[in-house]
Amino acid sequence: MKTRSIIYSLIILCFLQVSLSSCGEDDLKTAAKLKGQVSMSSDTTRGVDITYSDSAKVKAQGFAPVLVKVVPANGGSFQEMPKGIKINFLDPLANVKGSITSDYAIMKDLEKTATFLRNVVVINEKLTYNTEELVWDQTKKLFTSPKGVITKPDGTVLSAVNFTATEDFSTVTWENGTGEVYVPDNYGQ
Repeated sequence: MKTRSIIYSLIILCFLQVSLSSCGEDDLKTAAKLKGQVSMSSDTTRGVDITYSDSAKVKAQGFAPVLVKVVPANGGSFQEMPKGIKINFLDPLANVKGSITSDYAIMKDLEKTATFLRNVVVINEKLTYNTEELVWDQTKKLFTSPKGVITKPDGTVLSAVNFTATEDFSTVTWENGTGEVYVPDNYGQ
């Protein structure tokens, strides 16, 4: 029994010696060089109210419990909303005409995109769209999503793949739609 304990102890000591001997002077020099390259700054704001305007007209208003702005040393800053976000779309009279909510969101400044993740719900007068991922491309003024479920006010429910919508959700397209479609009793009369 003591022989086994001694053998196990020697094996563990040899493993530790090999592990520690692999840490050489060159690794420490490399780590010191990387340290200067990985610097970044971040600011956290709580209870954020964001207003989006275009041509001096308020188009949307967003609310986030926490917003973290990260600025890496090499550029490419982004704003992360780890506790979710709600965005209300406004008409010219400042009435809410639709909304987007999600459990997480990230806005990348360089790419000019906003990605909404986890429990994403889009609501407007024409539809409700549920998905796990929705991306807004600010340059193209388009929303895209790989898949989700569309529910229309008449009760129609569709599974949609490659969902695309204009910035104001006035035009919506998707591929491979399957589901239940509501047909009124007086259809075709």
